[in-house]
Amino acid sequence: MKKVALLATALAMVTTGSAFAADLRVKALKASPPPAFDPWDIAFGGAIMSNYVFRGITQSNHKPSVAAYFEPRYNVTKDLQLYIGLAGESISFPNRAAAEIDVYGGIRPTFGAFAFDIGVWGYLYPGGTCYYGAATDTAGNPLSAECAANALLNGNVMKRDVSFFEVYGKMTYTVNDNWAFGISEFYSPNFLNTGAWGNYTSVTAKWIAPSTTFGASGVGMYVSGEFGRQWFGTSDSFYGTGIASPLGGGPFPNGIKYADYNTWNIGVGFTYKVMTLDLRYSDTDLSRGDCNAFTSDYTAGGTTNATPINPGGAGSKWCGATGIAKLSFDLTAMTNLK
Repeated sequence: MKKVALLATALAMVTTGSAFAADLRVKALKASPPPAFDPWDIAFGGAIMSNYVFRGITQSNHKPSVAAYFEPRYNVTKDLQLYIGLAGESISFPNRAAAEIDVYGGIRPTFGAFAFDIGVWGYLYPGGTCYYGAATDTAGNPLSAECAANALLNGNVMKRDVSFFEVYGKMTYTVNDNWAFGISEFYSPNFLNTGAWGNYTSVTAKWIAPSTTFGASGVGMYVSGEFGRQWFGTSDSFYGTGIASPLGGGPFPNGIKYADYNTWNIGVGFTYKVMTLDLRYSDTDLSRGDCNAFTSDYTAGGTTNATPINPGGAGSKWCGATGIAKLSFDLTAMTNLK
């Protein structure tokens, strides 16, 4: 009987012990649930650059520029993000606009290695002044007193407000941790408020150095490049005057068909935590004469750069080869501020 009692006691202890161990495991799992999915995030950052270049053309007269952005994001799922943003850059335009203010928004779906970005981007240029120097345009349409009273010394013209918007779509294919390729498309029905439509298409490539390249220093490196083409329609009659200036030519009462052009850039970047130093070469095949016709560059001069849309011959250096150094920082609230 004692043996039977001892055996029963042992079995009871084993059974109780097994149940207790199982119960401990359940309680442990319940105590460490997976982290809750937080759909909201905010990205923000800023930059200082030696030259603000947009599609191969300087926006800052080859002078330094500063930029900043603020972008709230909502992650519907881990593969679908909605976003809106506000950004600003310092510029130097012929109409003396105070700055470039960007307002944008869109959607970023991801399908495996393919990441898409589709949205609308508005470019606002507040604080500008109309420069025309005549009471009517080349079609005889009356202009404001402001336009009539102000003239650029080289005879170029520019509207007070050159704000516009574009719709865009981008796709990036990430091959692996080191390689990514992309394609993008932008379209505006009224580029820079010139009356001409604009269409820009580009392809990009980026190589990211292995994380072991600089040892345990935390420094990363990449090499990236872009090749793009910008197409244009015909401007309104306002801009048919730039080539009717004292520098000669014109006028084009029905506007001018801006020259299409290619642009490309290549550079190397170094990253450390939230900082990036990007060193880049940028260029276009747009001639100095056609560059002047498009940009209304207030520094353009001379008479030797005549083209069919710029018979006066004034030339602009705003579209040529240039080097760019850019130091930027980028953070997200969920990653960097928690």
